Amino acid sequence: MQEAQRTLNVDTMSRTRSEHISDLVLFERLAGEKHGAERAFAELYSRHSGKVWALCIRFLGDENDALDVFQDTFTRFFQAAKTVKDMQNVSGYLLKSARNLCLNARRDKRQLVELEDFHLAVPSPSLEESELARLITMALDVIPDEFREVFILREYEGLSYSEIADIVGTSLANVKIRIHRAKQKIRDVLSPYLAEFSENEQQ
Repeated sequence: MQEAQRTLNVDTMSRTRSEHISDLVLFERLAGEKHGAERAFAELYSRHSGKVWALCIRFLGDENDALDVFQDTFTRFFQAAKTVKDMQNVSGYLLKSARNLCLNARRDKRQLVELEDFHLAVPSPSLEESELARLITMALDVIPDEFREVFILREYEGLSYSEIADIVGTSLANVKIRIHRAKQKIRDVLSPYLAEFSENEQQ
């Protein structure tokens, strides 16, 4: 019992120390000895897995597809420690990797979605916050990926325009244009439902 408690105390102290180590130092340790690499990976995972998962599930919509990309992102991240020598931003690297894998997954599974079918799939609209959020999620699924990704990174992940530009590999001005157009396209998709709601309210 005492031995187990000592082990627990050591693990707790190790985790506490890891929490004060920078991402870049932890990333360097991924290429080191096995035990240190595993502890470094566990800490980086705890710091960044939430954002990566949120990006995957919002981008792909399907939990199974999102889980595949999520796991692939961290597997590749761990392997990258052997070859990437100039890591500057772990969070940005992970999000960029997840974003690229999401794009590949969508291309592999892409199916043509007729707008009429999309209309039929949506229940009676409501301005309740949860319902509106669900409609926005559905709208995101039918707009082009170049607009979808920047909207998710900005509105859901809370990234700055410059961070988004780095992740998607485009200019700051282009990011702002894409976000503006994404919002326009989402409004265009949702306008029939919001109009119908307004008419129902007035009756």
